[in-house]
Amino acid sequence: MPELPEVETTRGRLLPLVLGRRVLAVRHQDPGRYRRVEEAVGRRVEGIGRRGKFLLFALSGGLEMVVHLGMTGGFRLEPTPHTRLTWELEGLRLHFHDPRRFGRILVVREGDYREIPLLNRLGPEPLSEAFTLTGFLQGLAQSPKPLKALLLDQTLAAGVGNIYADEALFRARLSPFRRASSLSAAEGERLYRALREVLAEAVALGGSTLSDQSYRQPDGLPGGFQERHAVYGREGLPCPACGGPIRRGMVGGRSTHFCPRCQA
Repeated sequence: MPELPEVETTRGRLLPLVLGRRVLAVRHQDPGRYRRVEEAVGRRVEGIGRRGKFLLFALSGGLEMVVHLGMTGGFRLEPTPHTRLTWELEGLRLHFHDPRRFGRILVVREGDYREIPLLNRLGPEPLSEAFTLTGFLQGLAQSPKPLKALLLDQTLAAGVGNIYADEALFRARLSPFRRASSLSAAEGERLYRALREVLAEAVALGGSTLSDQSYRQPDGLPGGFQERHAVYGREGLPCPACGGPIRRGMVGGRSTHFCPRCQA
C-alpha cells in the first residue's frame, strides 16, 4: 500500500489543484528521505504523471519531482500529526502525510532515474495499450516464479501489489502458488483480463482504504474498492463464490489470501 489504484487516484485528485502553481517554499526536517526538494522552489508544476507506484511531478525548467508513497504516504490538504513535508504553492499548501516514514521524495532532471533503478526496469502499465495479451503470455511462459511473486516484481505489470494481485488471481481462479510457466494460454488470458478488470474498478472507486486507515485521498475521503475485496484481508471468512473459508499463506515472503477450492 499504496498500489497503482491509490497512486493513480492521488494523481488525478492533485492535478487540478496544483497545475500551473508556482512552488514558494518546501519545509521538512529529513534530508535523507526528501532529497534536493528545495530545487523545486520557484518552479511551476506543469503536470503529474505516474509510473507504477511512483508519482512524477513535472516542474518548469526541466526538473521532475519523483514521489514514492511507501507503505503509508499520501498527500493531504490539511496538516496531520504525521505531516513530514509541506509544499507551499501559490494559493495552496500541500502536506505529505506518512506515519511510518517509508515514503521518499527526490528532485531530478526530467527522466534521469539513475538514483531510482526500479523506475528504469518497470514493466508496462497494465491499463495502457502497451500492456498486450501477447507480451503478458510471453512473460508468464518465461518465468519459473509463482504467479503471486511474478505479479509483485513489477516487470510483468507495473504498480501491482499485494491487494490487487490477490484479487486478480481470485477472479482468474488461479492459485497464487502455481508456477507462471505452467499456465495454459487460456489461463493466462483469464489472468490478463482479471488484472485489468480489478485495477480499472479500483481506480474508478478511488482505491482501497484498509482498517488502518493509512490511505486516504488528498481531501481525506476513503477509497471504496475495499467493499469489493473477495479474498484480501478476509482470512477465515467465507469465499463469496463457494462459501469455503479464505486462507492466508506466504509467497516470496509476502502474505497471500486465496480460496483453496476456487483457485486451482
